[in-house]
Amino acid sequence: MSDTPKKRLGVLLFEGFETLDVAGPVEILGHLDQTLTLVTVAETTGPIRSFQGPATHAEFNLQDCPHLDMLLIPGGQGTRPGVENATLLDWIGTRSDSAELVMTVCTGTSLLARTGRLDGRRATTNKMAFEWVITQGPNVEWVKAARWVVDGKYATSSGVSAGIDMALDIVRRLHDDATAEFIADVTEYEWHRDADWDPFAKKAGLV
Repeated sequence: MSDTPKKRLGVLLFEGFETLDVAGPVEILGHLDQTLTLVTVAETTGPIRSFQGPATHAEFNLQDCPHLDMLLIPGGQGTRPGVENATLLDWIGTRSDSAELVMTVCTGTSLLARTGRLDGRRATTNKMAFEWVITQGPNVEWVKAARWVVDGKYATSSGVSAGIDMALDIVRRLHDDATAEFIADVTEYEWHRDADWDPFAKKAGLV
């Protein structure tokens, strides 16, 4: 058994988060239990209701959350008030600075963009909400047609289910192709390996 300590991935929760934005990547990355520990964090501990209704338990609040090596920021209707929440944005910015990897799913990219950490970087987001999200980061190099985008330590994905494809790519980068393919097979998920595959950009009239 390796003596290398596990990395810690923090999953950010807020009222109105999109359920699959969290559950999809958590399902994939949770298979790396030998090297990765997943924790949940929100402004307050306890149950945090998703946009769809069911709540997820936040283990830590913003103040008592331990060091995070990685951060996952979901999207959802809760990002609309979230981009005006200075406390939340300050926490995201500070934790992003100290993290090795920061991932966003869907409109979660708006929260990261609002901190300025994506300025000058390539990023993408949910195509149906694209026009709103880009107003939160006018200095971001927004990619209209992309399933997900990786620029340095920042990985951003398109809408909802795209987070699963991004998470599998992260597994590939952290480990190898075989590990990512194994997890895709175990979860019986048809992995879209091409980050540029994005039929939804055309459906949304972006390209």
